Amino acid sequence: MRFWFLWGKGKVFGFSCGLRKGFNYQQSFSLVNVKFKWVKDKALDAVIAGERDLRAACNLVSILSSAPNGCLPIYHLSRHRGQLGLPHDLKLSTFIRRYPTIFHESYVFDSAGTRVPCFELTLEALNLHHEELDVIRDNVMDLIDRLRKLLMLTKGRTLPLQTIDQLKWDLGLPYDYCDNLIRNYADLFSFFRLPDDRIGLKLLSWDDALAVSQLEKNAALQAEEDLKNSCLAFPVGFTRGFGLKRKCMKWLKEWQKLPYTSPYADASYLDPRTDVSEKRIVGVFHELLHLTIQKKTQRQNVSNLRKPLSLPQKFTKVFERHPGIFYISKMSDTQTVVLREAYDCQRLLQRHPLFDIRERFASMMRKGFLDRSRGLYKKIADVGHKDPSKIVHGADSEVESDYKSFSEYESDDSIRCPP
Repeated sequence: MRFWFLWGKGKVFGFSCGLRKGFNYQQSFSLVNVKFKWVKDKALDAVIAGERDLRAACNLVSILSSAPNGCLPIYHLSRHRGQLGLPHDLKLSTFIRRYPTIFHESYVFDSAGTRVPCFELTLEALNLHHEELDVIRDNVMDLIDRLRKLLMLTKGRTLPLQTIDQLKWDLGLPYDYCDNLIRNYADLFSFFRLPDDRIGLKLLSWDDALAVSQLEKNAALQAEEDLKNSCLAFPVGFTRGFGLKRKCMKWLKEWQKLPYTSPYADASYLDPRTDVSEKRIVGVFHELLHLTIQKKTQRQNVSNLRKPLSLPQKFTKVFERHPGIFYISKMSDTQTVVLREAYDCQRLLQRHPLFDIRERFASMMRKGFLDRSRGLYKKIADVGHKDPSKIVHGADSEVESDYKSFSEYESDDSIRCPP
């Protein structure tokens, strides 16, 4: 259960803070030293659990679907391993075999007679991927606007493609967004070479209609008076047992009354040592997380945005200082920043059509994993193994041991997958 603290004329998931009588904003208002403890949120941790495998599986689905014959040998897939985010000690073939409802395994022989595993999509996974492509086509302008708003947050409306690549899953961009999405909008985007020789993406023009933050939109919908006063407060909520100290609560209440600076506005005049500047940083990440499909992203993705967003050193400390706005999950050996207001326990309040597709992929993966653990696919594999010319389905750990000799095959020979 989560408790939402509302001050003034507060509404659910919205605040109206009102400027305190006699309160005058000064640039000298210093950064108050307050510390909040990290408290585990089981509901939001459950949202993050399994996300790493789902993202890796969906990326592999995109890679396999774009293959000429829809089937690739393991050594071809291994070339994409760096983009999958899997643990270094986990073999790619082992990961793929965990989900037989998504991936179908067969094998061929190379010129030396060594058996090489190949993988393709199951019919069910392929059909769901086609549905995903339809959803992307139906929502293409929404995805384009998310990318435009991200670039509008940055200095010079530019970002390295490497940085966008790290965020593409969160933004809902397709795996091959550069070739099959960006190039179709040459009037909006342009590729260019950065001083360090990397390729960057530039938004060619500013759009005032897009330069409105989600917090401002919410305030406008609720007709809040504080929108005129440039004083907007963030929705804040804490999990049961957080134990917020009176001193911290008093500071937070005053902090909410500070002026709100739009993340799309020039904030170079703000002193980074003040709470006012910190509120602007919170506003930037509040908006950034609202641009994502599931209102969350890995902390390392945010860390790479310091220079493009013109932020001070150690800017990610705002996540620890504002645990009522952001939650840091430590699941899956990484840190993920989640926007608290976007969830009611484990339920995402605003569901994008792509999120529904991902949930269906996750359901397929769970089913395949459970069926495999019950030995269902072991039986299928044993039957197929009687005739080496037939397709073999890798499955149970006992069957998987049969493939150790070629699970990390590195031959450069050209291989045709069986029909």
